[in-house]
Amino acid sequence: MNFNISMLVSNPLINVGVVSWLVAQLMKTVIHLLTQGEFKRERLAGAGGMPSSHSAVTCSVLLLSYLLYGFDSPIFAMAFILALIVMYDATGVRWAAGLHAKAINYIVEYLGDENVKDNIQLNEMIPKLNESLGHRLIEVICGAVLGFVIALIGYFCFMTPTT
Repeated sequence: MNFNISMLVSNPLINVGVVSWLVAQLMKTVIHLLTQGEFKRERLAGAGGMPSSHSAVTCSVLLLSYLLYGFDSPIFAMAFILALIVMYDATGVRWAAGLHAKAINYIVEYLGDENVKDNIQLNEMIPKLNESLGHRLIEVICGAVLGFVIALIGYFCFMTPTT
């Protein structure tokens, strides 16, 4: 079996997932710009923030797999389980990891200020940890809704036969 790029772009589940990710990341960047007043290039590919791109991707693939293959298909079952795991992880484990990173950054900054007199620069020795790793529940829900909307648009505009 020979692989070429047309095989990759001919898979509707991959296409809807990639489009969902792109739209979510662009929205996340614009929302950050409007709320914080600054453009951060890291928002274009970074984790965390509104809406959840992880939820958008998994939910768009979930809905499209249902529309294309049905509830009983193994593809839908895998997409369903993956979406549950990703959204649970985003609001649980990754959210807690972000809170831990925030606390560690505070401790390093505090100790760095205390140890200036000893000429120990902890802030330079330890890089600042990324605090935006997980999501609040509303960010996951908005990402899921975005994914569902993109899947519906993709399905009805590009995959249903016209009569």
